[in-house]
Amino acid sequence: MAVLTENAIEEILDYLEKSITNLAKDAFENLEVSGGFEGTINFLESQFEIRLENLLVAKGSSTHHLESGMKNKIIQRKQVIIQNITKQYKN
Repeated sequence: MAVLTENAIEEILDYLEKSITNLAKDAFENLEVSGGFEGTINFLESQFEIRLENLLVAKGSSTHHLESGMKNKIIQRKQVIIQNITKQYKN
């Protein structure tokens, strides 16, 4: 397994933020997700995790092989992304 740098994690998180934000736009404007607003948020959180793992595997790593500091950074960034989406679409 490859050791990822802080910069590599930042690039992955920036990509994920754009990806999940675009997915949220599509989900709230076009898709019907069961569970209403909360179901859509759960879907987005799940997609974040799936896409994160896929990106890490593509770089020869995995969430299981990250240092705790990097895991915390990812968790915090995910929370910020989901909070921003929630603020934008909850009406």
